[in-house]
Amino acid sequence: MPQWILSKARDMALTVMQTVKLHCAHDASIRPIVEIARDGLCALHGFLRRNVHPTGVGLTFAVLFWVVFLIIAPQLFMLDISIRTNLPRSQVGGPLDVHTLANYRSFFLEDEGSGRNWNITQLVTFCRTIASSIQVMLAAFVISYPVAFYLAQVASARSVRLMLLLLLLPYWVNEVLRAYAFEIIFSDEGFLNRLFMASGLVSMPIDFLNRNVALYTGLVYAYLLFMFFPIYSSLQSISRAQIEAARDLGAPWWHIHLFVVFPGARAGIASGCTLVFMMCAGSLVIPQVLGGTRSLWFTPIVYDRFFESFDWPQGAAYATLLVLACTGLVALARLFFRWSGRRTAE
Repeated sequence: MPQWILSKARDMALTVMQTVKLHCAHDASIRPIVEIARDGLCALHGFLRRNVHPTGVGLTFAVLFWVVFLIIAPQLFMLDISIRTNLPRSQVGGPLDVHTLANYRSFFLEDEGSGRNWNITQLVTFCRTIASSIQVMLAAFVISYPVAFYLAQVASARSVRLMLLLLLLPYWVNEVLRAYAFEIIFSDEGFLNRLFMASGLVSMPIDFLNRNVALYTGLVYAYLLFMFFPIYSSLQSISRAQIEAARDLGAPWWHIHLFVVFPGARAGIASGCTLVFMMCAGSLVIPQVLGGTRSLWFTPIVYDRFFESFDWPQGAAYATLLVLACTGLVALARLFFRWSGRRTAE
């Protein structure tokens, strides 16, 4: 396919050049322009032949297909559904199938009699989901950064291979099974409560589920590696000579990490924080399994609109709001990282 594209481009260029030569034979004044154009086309063809590899072109088409048909198109389809009314299939496309913002309005307001009040439950759940996702992201960073720094800058190659294997090994188990394993550990009759009661530390089981201890622990554990590997990859690119030079100059450890390590690992930290935050905010299985009766997460509400109430337009509107909020926060965070990078460079 790439070779066919290059050959077609070459044939078109040759056809254009031959056509111009015919006109040039009758008008010598444009001959210098034609020669310049011919040299430019030859240079472009040589550049494409040297640099455009078939594998690269194939990967480019694959990425474009992935982005357009598996990311952009579904989001646009969901956006279109979110501004429509929930109608039976027989009425779709009829006079009642109109665009409306009622689905977005129902997220903020709820009908009670003749008036409208703020939909406190959904608003609080939405804000709590965003705030909890930020807390999980920070906890994953605090846990991942020291381990990543040790493996990238301190540990030997043999220790790195062994520890990476130990980190990856638990993730061979499905996420659903890991969530139920945490439920067994943190339930009232689980391992931790039995251990605490047998040791005499507590007389009654601790309600880990309704206190969100199990939920936060499961979320951090589920997405920990998505924070670890971007940071580890960026820390590997930092020269140890820079760190040693800072130590020789008498810089304390916090100064070294803040002004030497963090600027070099800024891209990996930003990528890890983005991945963990987005995946945590959109998590469904872990909040459903590890969330208690008083633990509310926004994604189960979206799931309920789709598959329990069968109100796809409202579910699409709620999902769109979640995507927009997360995207806005990620954009603000990236602007902050970019600003902090410029301040550090200055």
